[in-house]
Amino acid sequence: MAMGIDLIPQGTLVQENGHAEAVDIRSSATRTFYCLMQISEQIEQESVDVSIWGSADGENWGTHPVLKLPQQFYKGETRAVLDLTLVPEVNFIRAAWDLNRWGRVAPLPMFVLGVHLQEVPAMPARVP
Repeated sequence: MAMGIDLIPQGTLVQENGHAEAVDIRSSATRTFYCLMQISEQIEQESVDVSIWGSADGENWGTHPVLKLPQQFYKGETRAVLDLTLVPEVNFIRAAWDLNRWGRVAPLPMFVLGVHLQEVPAMPARVP
């Protein structure tokens, strides 16, 4: 059965930089995931940068994400593929986000978003 993970549950309100809880992916058969970020609300003159970080032990997250989604400014969907087959030491993943607001000082940046990962199933064996 393919794994489904809500790294950031849909409808999460973010108003400052932060990160989500770590998720154990050791039971993943393919270590390849289809990522879908959905932004359902935002205000003007702001951006959000969402990245996915990997860790061997769930404590040390390194200095670079394993995937950085394109910077977003508006409502909508963003899709990407997270392929962890070449980084077998990654046993845990988590999402992080950085918000930026310019122009008017108030209000604080605000996005309502979610990030869902769906494991890409293994391809069936090819029969000659």
